[in-house]
Amino acid sequence: MIGAIAGDIVGSVYERRPIKTKNFPLFHPDCHFTDDTVLTVAVADAIRTGGSYLRSVLEIGRCYPGSGYSGTFSRWLFSGDPQPYNSWGNGAAMRVSPVAFAFSTENEVLHEAAETAQISHNHPEGIKGAQATALAVFLARTSRDKHQIKQETTRRFGYDLNRSIEEIRPRYSFDVSCQGTVPEAIIAFLDANSYEDAVRNAVSLGGDSDTLACITGGIAEAFYGGVPDDIRQKVRESLTDDLRDIADKFCRKYTQ
Repeated sequence: MIGAIAGDIVGSVYERRPIKTKNFPLFHPDCHFTDDTVLTVAVADAIRTGGSYLRSVLEIGRCYPGSGYSGTFSRWLFSGDPQPYNSWGNGAAMRVSPVAFAFSTENEVLHEAAETAQISHNHPEGIKGAQATALAVFLARTSRDKHQIKQETTRRFGYDLNRSIEEIRPRYSFDVSCQGTVPEAIIAFLDANSYEDAVRNAVSLGGDSDTLACITGGIAEAFYGGVPDDIRQKVRESLTDDLRDIADKFCRKYTQ
């Protein structure tokens, strides 16, 4: 999941200032982790400790009120009785990557991905986006076969992955839906030749950059067997002590 966090950090400065190029400093001086990281870590914490996804998301998410939540999610997060609100937003997909590293079968991954989504994003498209992302990460980790990843994700979820980044980029704009984010993030990975190239592809689309790069980064980490040491170090430097501790414990248990 370090790849997902790194993608979030890299894309953070371009979320409100979108770019349409791969030529940018990988870690801008103003880069920072956002809600994508906070909630990814929360999911990882629930898996590692055997707790509930809802409890971890509430406990950890509430510690970072200024991390960039949408208004609707923020109201859910800080409500007295949080209930699913039928969201199809990409928040369901951005936080799911730890599932694909921790579980060992496709059925388990798909089930747990749905569980992480439906605490808030229980719209069919929200659940679908989380499952598609988790499956792509899982297949990247277990098969290292881009053709299989593309074929299986298309077969199960019906996303159009027969496009290239170069074709998508000119007309693509900010989109917070799973259906307008997850396919593009997967294509950013499919069109890449390295972890860094995948993240650059995602950011260069000029959309919801931190979330696109977070989703793409998780898949690319799984496929390439990790992230480069300099990127991993930058992630560690960017996290708070508590988020770093949870991430370290999860990675020691599931990704080493």
